[in-house]
Amino acid sequence: MAIAEPLTQIKQSPGANSPAGAMIEAEGLSKFYGDFAATRDVSFAIRQGEVAAFLGPNGAGKSTTMKLLTGYLAPSAGVARIAGYNVATDRIAASQRLGYLPENGPLYPDMTPRSLLKFFGEARGMTAADIARGMERVIDLCKLETVIGKPIGKLSKGFRQRVGMAQVLLHEPDVLILDEPTAGLDPNQIREVRKLIRKLGETKTILLSTHILQEVEAMCNRVVFINEGRVVFDGSPSELAAGGAKLDDRFHELTGAV
Repeated sequence: MAIAEPLTQIKQSPGANSPAGAMIEAEGLSKFYGDFAATRDVSFAIRQGEVAAFLGPNGAGKSTTMKLLTGYLAPSAGVARIAGYNVATDRIAASQRLGYLPENGPLYPDMTPRSLLKFFGEARGMTAADIARGMERVIDLCKLETVIGKPIGKLSKGFRQRVGMAQVLLHEPDVLILDEPTAGLDPNQIREVRKLIRKLGETKTILLSTHILQEVEAMCNRVVFINEGRVVFDGSPSELAAGGAKLDDRFHELTGAV
């Protein structure tokens, strides 16, 4: 199998080739490792104000696509844009509009949530005043008051996830990309994270990856379904369940499971 050559990236003004209102865009994104295609020609656009589920089975290419969208990986072909900025050529501008929470995101266990937030704020070049205001806001939003001075390594998985979310929100991004945000949480913790995401969805554009169908019903107004590195469905949850089909039956159908 021939390996696709990377496309030539041309620096453009934000939104030059963007659909109206698009905040997250994948345009022909492919990632090859030798002959293996982790993703192949993935294209979709998430518009301002949408909360979109990036749905698919384990190993479908969800995390790879998210890393391409956020600039953590360079595509073998295609273009990723955040708020109209080409991630490859305008990465700093794109990152200023983006909050990315990877699955099992990096947290320093010896730090406290307070020191971690200050560290990330300084790393982003925020002023001391902006860091202070941002910390006050995200500590309240993510309900971290009771653990703000405790070592992160001593916190529960649920609180560590909240700390990660607070770090993502500190610089007030317009776009959130969340990779399996409820993975490993107990039912009460899942409920709290879903509640937070719904609240954030009132003002932000969100793409969250999951293979849990309840996430779609609980939080999302859009579904992008990927299987074996390709987009196989793009539409609303109601369209996914057209004709009264159960979501788990549609999941089975779209993954080609026997």
